[in-house]
Amino acid sequence: MKILVTGAGGFIGGVLATRLKSLGHDIITLQRGDYPALETAGIETIRGDLTDLATVQRAANGCDVVFHVAALAAVWGPAIDFHRTNVIGTRNVIQACRLEGVTRLIYTSSPSVVFDGHDQEGIDEKTPYPEKFLAHYPRTKAMAEREVLAANDTQLSTVALRPHLVWGPGDRHLIPRIAERACAGTLRWIDRPGVLIDATYIENAIDAHIAAMQALLTSKACCGKVYFISNGEPTPPRELISGILSSLNIRDQFPSISPGLAYGVATLLEWIHKIPGVHGEPSLTRFSARQLSTSHWFDLSAAKNDLHWVPRVTTAEGIEQLCKNHYHAASRPQWN
Repeated sequence: MKILVTGAGGFIGGVLATRLKSLGHDIITLQRGDYPALETAGIETIRGDLTDLATVQRAANGCDVVFHVAALAAVWGPAIDFHRTNVIGTRNVIQACRLEGVTRLIYTSSPSVVFDGHDQEGIDEKTPYPEKFLAHYPRTKAMAEREVLAANDTQLSTVALRPHLVWGPGDRHLIPRIAERACAGTLRWIDRPGVLIDATYIENAIDAHIAAMQALLTSKACCGKVYFISNGEPTPPRELISGILSSLNIRDQFPSISPGLAYGVATLLEWIHKIPGVHGEPSLTRFSARQLSTSHWFDLSAAKNDLHWVPRVTTAEGIEQLCKNHYHAASRPQWN
């Protein structure tokens, strides 16, 4: 099949495009930057912006399936930037699918679209969107997710996936941020007993995307639906992060702060960064403070039943792969 992957310059998109290519599919990617490693892998690339419908339509021409992975994923920035990429960009992908006769669309969403600032323990897909969001990213991702699910009809079958905190070899977002702060001595644990999080190893996330494509092609069970994706191993945040740091030979020797203090500091930092002339991103935001001090783990029954997907790489195995990758970093493809 001919398959379009948007956002292949990023972590999930790059690994997904490469895996699909290895399975024998004809892959084309759309991303804003230039990524020679994709072309070296034999993948056709188009450089362009999701907000340009003509470019998206050109990329979707002749495709059977579209994986819409691209997004502005950040905890800080102008609202208009998030709306343009995450909402307008997604609308253009849906429209391009219709104009070019694409019949299958898999959208990469996020569990943050239903985060209300409180613990989420064993929640399933019936959990509603919150009335208020703490950041532009989850708000605009929720808007886009709604539109993708609403677009499902007899001509275009759609499904949305919500992988949580995707990590693993090749990550250029989550792991580098943790390592940078650890090395700078600015990493802090937000201490709240009993908190558990369920992150997603990269290969499990990719397996879920491919399972969703197969499910759309063979049945109607998942059409117009959304699914939580994770490792199925709720873990104390410090345990997971310490494992990641150990793979980089960074010792866990960082102080803890209370959730209340973290939220207060984040509120002050956000206020400061809204002052004209103050640039950059706050080192902590209210959204991040709440995310780091609350539980996030999910009921994966729907994905297992409808997509016939199960996480095959455990967290311990993922950490082991990170350790191996640390010693072979020089030979790793640089996706972004």
